[in-house]
Amino acid sequence: MSLPVVAEVVRSGFVEGRHHGSVVALDAAGRVDWSLGDVASPILPRSCNKPLQALAMVRAGLDLPPRLLALGCASHSGEQIHVDGVREILAGAGLEETALRNPADLPLDAGERERLLRDGGAADAVHMNCSGKHAAMLATCVVNGWDTATYLDPGHPLQVAIRTTFEELTGEPAVVAVDGCGAPLLSASLTGLARAFALLATATDGAERRVADAIRRHPEYVSGTRRDERLLLGALPGAIAKFGAEACEVVALADGRAFALKIEDGGDRARPVVMAAALVRSGIDAVQGVDGAALRATGEAPLLGGGRVVGEVRATL
Repeated sequence: MSLPVVAEVVRSGFVEGRHHGSVVALDAAGRVDWSLGDVASPILPRSCNKPLQALAMVRAGLDLPPRLLALGCASHSGEQIHVDGVREILAGAGLEETALRNPADLPLDAGERERLLRDGGAADAVHMNCSGKHAAMLATCVVNGWDTATYLDPGHPLQVAIRTTFEELTGEPAVVAVDGCGAPLLSASLTGLARAFALLATATDGAERRVADAIRRHPEYVSGTRRDERLLLGALPGAIAKFGAEACEVVALADGRAFALKIEDGGDRARPVVMAAALVRSGIDAVQGVDGAALRATGEAPLLGGGRVVGEVRATL
């Protein structure tokens, strides 16, 4: 289907580009409140899946302190707290960094990337943004006595457990692909993804509550200290959220309302703009306790010309 325009790139009053996409907003009962585009067909949510993968690991016996459990849900920036945390998870499992099977990479954060290179460092597996998830996967294998060398095989007991949990929470059968980090990647519709996050956000006990509380308490471990996700969670007390590559994002509030989006062309500059607009469209910025100004600010994406603001990426919801 032809997807609607959800954001425009406006320079000096001229619309020079458009981003198409899909957005779904669920009410507290899990019903679709409103939607744009295709929110029922499967997509690959990429790293949006990580909290659901972490839930499966906790159910399988993974026992990490909240900050490290949050890191297991992360697409981290490669800041020192993240690198130290990954090494702490591995050490706790009695493993070396060589056990990681994710690719080598430089930090996601530009400043951290420049610092590492300036100090003579190079790309490695620990600095790759998915290393927290991989370390948690390895720790789960150790707890269960599962083979650590083949933990990325879709038929490995760890990945089977993750798929079972994922399909349970989304309520949908998953197609298995391969993510950029080499781990199995499971499909879901935007509606299924939003419902899964709502189940985490509203949990009152158990593994679901442990994962949700880890994200709430340590959002800087889930992304980074300077990322838009961190700022959004700071504006939404009690919420959980996760972004994914190719411009996917999901947010769930403590009352069960949830939002998920996918920008069709993968243009990440439109992702926070559209998510902020979706939350504002549903009146979340006016909810008591929410920092409405901070929420709206996460959706500001100015365009510069000659060093001054001459336009913006703006949502069209």
